[in-house]
Amino acid sequence: VPVIAQEEGSKDILMMAWMNKDALLATLRLGEAVYWTRSRQKLWHKGEESGHTQKVKEIRLDCDGDTIVLLVEQKDGIACHTGEHSCFFQRWDCAKSAWVDESKGHQ
Repeated sequence: VPVIAQEEGSKDILMMAWMNKDALLATLRLGEAVYWTRSRQKLWHKGEESGHTQKVKEIRLDCDGDTIVLLVEQKDGIACHTGEHSCFFQRWDCAKSAWVDESKGHQ
């Protein structure tokens, strides 16, 4: 199922990933986000290599039971593999009809 990681304090949307049953069970057991990586076909403990773990504070399920929101405490404030706080740093500018890169490197 799709999973949205949302930061507990700021309510920022940090990232979107996937979970299967094993990933959800591992998340519940560890108290930290564990996702299913579709490209590598394996469990992925977020931050296991970078140290940017996500401590799970709350889990929500949508009304259809097919999407999860994890309310997380993001270690070091970096969720994206690019080093950004959020993976959602591209914003559509309606006036310019163009994407605007709001990453730290473009400000």
